[in-house]
Amino acid sequence: MSYLESNLKTMPAGPAKVLYLNWPLIILLTAVACAGFLMLYSVAGGNLETWAEPQMKRFGVGMAAMLVVGLTPIWFWRNISGVAYVVALLLLLAVEFFGAIGMGAQRWLEIGPLRIQPSELMKISIVMLLAAYYDWLPVEKVSHPLWVAIPVALILLPTFLVLTQPDLGTAVMLVMGGGFVMFAAGVSLWYFGTVIAMVVGLVFAVFESRGTSWQLLHEYQFKRIDTFLDPAADPLGAGYNIMQAQIALGSGGWSGRGFMQGTQSHLNFLPEKHTDFIFTTLAEEFGFVGAFGLLMLYVGIIAFATYTALATKDRFASLVSLGVAGTFFFFFAINMGMVMGLMPVVGVPLPLVSYGGTAMMILLAAFGLVQSAHVHRPR
Repeated sequence: MSYLESNLKTMPAGPAKVLYLNWPLIILLTAVACAGFLMLYSVAGGNLETWAEPQMKRFGVGMAAMLVVGLTPIWFWRNISGVAYVVALLLLLAVEFFGAIGMGAQRWLEIGPLRIQPSELMKISIVMLLAAYYDWLPVEKVSHPLWVAIPVALILLPTFLVLTQPDLGTAVMLVMGGGFVMFAAGVSLWYFGTVIAMVVGLVFAVFESRGTSWQLLHEYQFKRIDTFLDPAADPLGAGYNIMQAQIALGSGGWSGRGFMQGTQSHLNFLPEKHTDFIFTTLAEEFGFVGAFGLLMLYVGIIAFATYTALATKDRFASLVSLGVAGTFFFFFAINMGMVMGLMPVVGVPLPLVSYGGTAMMILLAAFGLVQSAHVHRPR
């Protein structure tokens, strides 16, 4: 009996698969989403229909997608990873020509009553493709320059398309998510060290060039950097958003002002209170306790996804689970760092909490891949 045959006999089949789902992960995802429903209800002034109810419906669709993906054998997702990447890439190209414009950016495709954001699909497609690539590639070739150049090109191509929309936040997510899969696959740390050194050198050169004949950025771009470093220098202009976010974070204190008692959001001082800056509303109303509680839910989700990656012997399943966990981490880490003033504002939503359809449903489908790895691992 072959190794594959012996493994297949230990895998669940049919309706029994439901019993093998990672139910703690499902509970944690639901808990985070419920926190989001609560905050969307709050920022709408107690109105369920404005943002909370549509978000609940999307969560239901996303959970159904997660279950379908999770109950489908993991080998199926390995086999279609290339197709998923190509489809996402074609949709990104379609955005260039037919995309809908909103808030000064061209990021969406309108298909009948649906409005989708292909860049969200690419975040997961790139993880799937790189996981399949390193599952196919012999371990001894992982750090060879030629075999490193291929995944780098696969990452940079959609990143360039996303940057032209423009969407810096998603472009950063694509690079970091893809880079994390390469790191997990065992690519030599020398490559990552070289990239970090180049970035540090570029940042140093940018600052040194200011006011010289070889200035690398326009003056308005330097002013954006100044605003990030010192938002109080222009509190009513470029620094307004982050200043109001910091006021909301600070006013929450230890236990918060109370549900629906946040002044910054309910008096409309806080910008994008239902999307990018919703974490500040939660921190204002529930304080440090609420913010830390949400962070622990996120940590729990990553822990269960990482456990699945470590428990399976299938390289693709392990890498795709780690890739989803890493992408999820970058999601909330960048958003929290952004609203606290630790990072520039780049428009990354808080996962499962911020209002948004495509991001939530694609993310839940991505956790379906983790579920598939968990359900179909040899036992």
